[in-house]
Amino acid sequence: MLEVEYKGKLTLPESPKAFWDFSSAIPHCRYRIKNHALTHISHLAGLALKDETSWPTRSFKDRGSLVEISKAKEYGYKEIVCASTGNMALSLSYFAKLSGIRAKVYLSKYTNKVKIKYIRDTHNADVVLVEGDYTKAVKLAEEYSKRKRAFLAGDYCYRKEGQSTIGFEIALQSKGIRNVFVPVGNATLFSGIFKAYERMRSTGAIRGYPRLIAVQADGADALVMAFAGSSKIRYAKPHTAADGIAVGYPTYGEDALDAIRKTRGYAMSVSENEMTDAKSSIFEKARITAELAGASAVAAWEKISKPAGSIAIVTGANV
Repeated sequence: MLEVEYKGKLTLPESPKAFWDFSSAIPHCRYRIKNHALTHISHLAGLALKDETSWPTRSFKDRGSLVEISKAKEYGYKEIVCASTGNMALSLSYFAKLSGIRAKVYLSKYTNKVKIKYIRDTHNADVVLVEGDYTKAVKLAEEYSKRKRAFLAGDYCYRKEGQSTIGFEIALQSKGIRNVFVPVGNATLFSGIFKAYERMRSTGAIRGYPRLIAVQADGADALVMAFAGSSKIRYAKPHTAADGIAVGYPTYGEDALDAIRKTRGYAMSVSENEMTDAKSSIFEKARITAELAGASAVAAWEKISKPAGSIAIVTGANV
């Protein structure tokens, strides 16, 4: 996997208020399509919630899309292509339309029908429904990118940098956090957060790491199985209604395992019922609407007896 490397010392804004305030900490983007205020920290009976549902397409995916579409525009591309389980395609097609760039999207035919409608009809993306899961969609998107010279967007290096800003924000917004619960599909967000903490630690901005906890669905738990067995990640066909994390082989899985070990964290999975209960709890107690994948981190916190000093990332609300 390609990785963005930085020269010089990390510089963080003193009082950030919006996404592009972190421009010095992420790849330089000549075209800044849209800005967005920092997402809020809410609370749920002893748990801090990093609420990502206020983004334009109601998920954290917009962070990565801002950087990817900005780079596609900067490099002169007229078309982007991606594979997605739903939310990323929704996000990319939204920002591509804003930027005047065509979007082609490969989705499993089992993708949420409401998301497909928004991607195709509202954001004007060319949607290809795939007979198979996300892993097959990725292969087709990569082939199309090479064949048509389209900008390959998705769970790659620029998206990782955009999503790493969640790590910076948590460090600046919340003191005393010892555990960070992160929903994991491709593990791009998880590895991005760890990279943010590594960069902050290397410059003395923080002294140590919080424990990073990777959360998957019982029916899409390739990372959990690899962690439990101290083995390589193996593909496992996903079976979960939590489409935002329905990934059979996490792209950044090996990076995530490294992050888990270095932060003395762990990987765990939650059931469909546990995510459903957490979704209801988030709405009733914090008035946040979350989809199943977005509620998975809260479900994990509740499952292991609600440890103090914790924050859970509510990643999306596309229900």
